[in-house]
Amino acid sequence: MTVLHLDSGREMRGGQWQALRLMDGLRQQGITPILLSPRQSPLSAQARREGLEVYALSPWSVYRRARHADLVHAHDAHSHTLAALLSKTPLIVSRRVAFPIRSRWKYRHAARYAAVSQFVKRVMVEAGVPAEKIDVIYDGVPPAGSAPGGDAVVTPASADPLKGSALALEATRRAGVDLILSRDLETDLSRAALFLYLTHSEGLGSAILLAMAAGVPVIASRVGGIPEIIQHQQNGWLSDNDPEPIAAAIRTLLADRALAQRLGTAGRQTIAEKFTMRQMIQNTIHLYRQVLAC
Repeated sequence: MTVLHLDSGREMRGGQWQALRLMDGLRQQGITPILLSPRQSPLSAQARREGLEVYALSPWSVYRRARHADLVHAHDAHSHTLAALLSKTPLIVSRRVAFPIRSRWKYRHAARYAAVSQFVKRVMVEAGVPAEKIDVIYDGVPPAGSAPGGDAVVTPASADPLKGSALALEATRRAGVDLILSRDLETDLSRAALFLYLTHSEGLGSAILLAMAAGVPVIASRVGGIPEIIQHQQNGWLSDNDPEPIAAAIRTLLADRALAQRLGTAGRQTIAEKFTMRQMIQNTIHLYRQVLAC
């Protein structure tokens, strides 16, 4: 089986890491992944370093290479548009975002959809996508090493206005602690006491999964697909997007290290049970085989 993967992203965000991990896992299962991505994108560079077959994304490359693939898998909205316009190969589309669908015509041009959460599936169904064409496939993350031992409060650095960098800065100011705006989560989580993931819209939150896999207790917004990961005060902490309750949660978890450790340990267990790379890869292969069997 040969699967042509399309990703138009020019940053290495959660979706790009998931696509990379999926392609590597497919290769280990005897499936041939081929990636089309912008020539200078971080995903292209990382995929080449890992020995994957990579070409520049363009309308011509989609048209030409899709003809020789068994399936096309589009990982973002622009790639979905290109595949819908230029390919007659069976198309699978991953949808990771929680905002409403704006362009409905292209959602008639896919064999199946992989929604990143039940929340995203509900958004798609409300827009008219048949429920039977949507599989929920949660992200998977690799297991982390030793438990963290630092005292930092970490949040992802983002210029996206829907993300909560400003809210995180205000909450930590009120809590009287410093905040690390991280561009390298895997490094910064090793010295983290807490991880903040604040957002106004979220399909799932793969950065949350990375923190939980590392055993770092998470304070996150109660929006979108995040409650499918976190059960409040069981394996993490959910909050409304208000700086005062977020600050109170920060103070509570920094003061009560036993509670923080319990949440961190429960978070690791959640990842092992529900959000592993193996589960993500096997569920995607199952979807591929269902499409090819039709």
